[in-house]
Amino acid sequence: MDTAADKVALRRAAQGHFSAWRIDTPFQPRLAELSRTDDWYSWAGYRAPHSLRDEELEYFAIRSQAALFDISPMTKYRVEGPDAEAFLNRLTLRDVTKLNPGRVHYTAWCDDEGFVLDDGTLFRLSAERFRLCCQERHLPWLLDSAVGFQVSIDEETEQVAGLALQGPTSFAVLREAGFAGIEKLKVFDLAELDHEGGKVVISRTGFTGDLGYELFVERALALSLWDRLVKAGELRGIRAIGYTALNRARTEAGLIVANADFVTSEHAIRANRLRMPDEIGLGFMVDATKGHFNGRRAILEARTRGKLRHVLVGLEIEGNVPAEHAIVYHKKHKEIGLVSAALWSPMAKKNIAIASLERPFGDTISDDLWVEIYAMRELQYQKLMKRAKVVQRPFIKLDRRTANPPADF
Repeated sequence: MDTAADKVALRRAAQGHFSAWRIDTPFQPRLAELSRTDDWYSWAGYRAPHSLRDEELEYFAIRSQAALFDISPMTKYRVEGPDAEAFLNRLTLRDVTKLNPGRVHYTAWCDDEGFVLDDGTLFRLSAERFRLCCQERHLPWLLDSAVGFQVSIDEETEQVAGLALQGPTSFAVLREAGFAGIEKLKVFDLAELDHEGGKVVISRTGFTGDLGYELFVERALALSLWDRLVKAGELRGIRAIGYTALNRARTEAGLIVANADFVTSEHAIRANRLRMPDEIGLGFMVDATKGHFNGRRAILEARTRGKLRHVLVGLEIEGNVPAEHAIVYHKKHKEIGLVSAALWSPMAKKNIAIASLERPFGDTISDDLWVEIYAMRELQYQKLMKRAKVVQRPFIKLDRRTANPPADF
C-alpha cells in the first residue's frame, strides 16, 4: 500500500517537483486551443505565451498582416472623481490638463527623488474618469498619494480584458468587424463602441511602432470580442502571437520596458541602478511649466547641476549576431554600459540594440564604441568585438502608423 510520502512523490512527479500556479486570462481558452509550442511564462502572475506556433511567423504577422496579442495581464487602474485630473497631474510627468476626453498619452511617474517608478498609458475616458495602464502594481502608493484629493482608485486588472491588434491590416479587420467610425481615430484617440450589449474601448495605440489598436472590454465579453475579431480577420491574415514576436517589434520601434531596459525605483536594490526620466529617454515628458509633481525639484536640479549619470541610446552594430546583454566598451577596454535589448532587424536590415551607457559616453562622446558578443559556434563560445555607433530611435519609422485615415491594406 502506498504511504503518504509515496503519494506526494507520485503527485510531484506528475506535476513537476516545483509547480508555479498562474492565473488564466479571460482569453486563455482561445490561446490554449492555438498553442502548439506550449511555451508559457508568468506575466504579473498570469499565464502568457512566449509563442503559440512559430516566432518568425508571429513577428511577420505584425509587419505584414494583423497580429492579436493578449494584454490582459497589464496592470490597469480606474481613477475617477472631481479631483481625478488634479491628482494625476500631481502624480505624473506630463500635463494632464492638456489631455482631452477621448485621448491617450504615454507618461511616467517618479518618487520624490525624481527616480522613475514606472511608465505607462493614461486614458481619459471622460472629464472625471481615467484608466492608467502600466507594468507594475502601485495601488498602495497610489492610495497614499491620493490623500486630500476627492478621487477613487481601484485596480481593475482582473475585471477588464485587453487585446492589442497590430499590423497593416488591423484597421481593415476592425472595420470588417463592424466597429463604425473606427476610421476617424487618429493616433492616441480612443472611442467607446458597442459590443454584445456592452461597451468596448478602442484606442489607436500599441507597442509595435506599426498601425495598431488596443481594445478593452469587461471580462464576460472577452471571448465574444476575440471571436468577432478572428472572424473579421480571416481574409486579412489575422494571427494570434506571443511575447517574443512583440518584443522584436517593440525593439525595432525603440520602445522600452520597465525592469528590462531600466530598473524601477521600487525594485532597485542598488542605488546606482535608479534612473531619472532624462536617463532613459523620457525627458520629453517632463513638463516644467505645470505646477508641482512628484520628483519635480530633483529632476530639475539634476538638469541644472549636471547630475545626470546615464543615457539610454540606440545602437547599430556591425555584423549580424545580436548583442543581447552585451557589455559596451569605449576603445575596447573601458566598460561603459550594457545592452538591454538587441536583434537583427528584418525591417531595418541592421543589427540593432538598446543600451544604457554612463555619461558622457553616448551623450557627448559617441566615437570608438564596441560591444563584446559571445556567439555559440559548434558547442564553443567565440568572443566577438564589434563596432557600434549611436543612432536615433526608433530604428524603423512606418508612415502607416500615423496615416489619417489609416491605410486600407
